[in-house]
Amino acid sequence: MRLITDEISTSLITNGQLFQRNPDFDPLPVVKLFTPDAAATWLIAAADPEDPDLLFGLCDLGVGFPELGSVLLSEIQSVRGRLGLRVERDLTFKADRTISAYAKAATAARRIVA
Repeated sequence: MRLITDEISTSLITNGQLFQRNPDFDPLPVVKLFTPDAAATWLIAAADPEDPDLLFGLCDLGVGFPELGSVLLSEIQSVRGRLGLRVERDLTFKADRTISAYAKAATAARRIVA
């Protein structure tokens, strides 16, 4: 399964363009990625329009310190869980709040709550 489809990529780049124009832009996450055999989760909200490998979102590696930041798609694709399984896309994920709201809830819970 492709983690980032063409449709998802277009939405991420559009959010990246809006963020470049307005640093206060607070988008909904577009995609949720996770390790099925570990505790890592990423809620991705935007991609750099000049370098779509550079993503922005809420990153949680499962150690109790989720944070907003940048991550490379190529790095996410290289991650393997404890059983060697690859990262997957949550096909049922539908964002119901902005990325900053997810970050606030994740900080309180010490993990992403989606």
